[in-house]
Amino acid sequence: MKLLAFALIIVGVLGLAYGGISYSHQKKDIDLGPLQVSHTEHDTLPIPPIAGGLCLAAGIAVLVLGGGKSG
Repeated sequence: MKLLAFALIIVGVLGLAYGGISYSHQKKDIDLGPLQVSHTEHDTLPIPPIAGGLCLAAGIAVLVLGGGKSG
């Protein structure tokens, strides 16, 4: 349970800190047989701050409530 809690907390903090995932990919502009011209496009997949906050809150809740197990 603690591993899940720490994973949620880390995902939540990273989601709030960065606000999205950036990635790049190649896009062809010209393809004439052996001659190819391409460029790199950079895109961002936005992550809403509410999702990061929910992951953070869920991780803290699992850590606090899951840690009280006896037995």
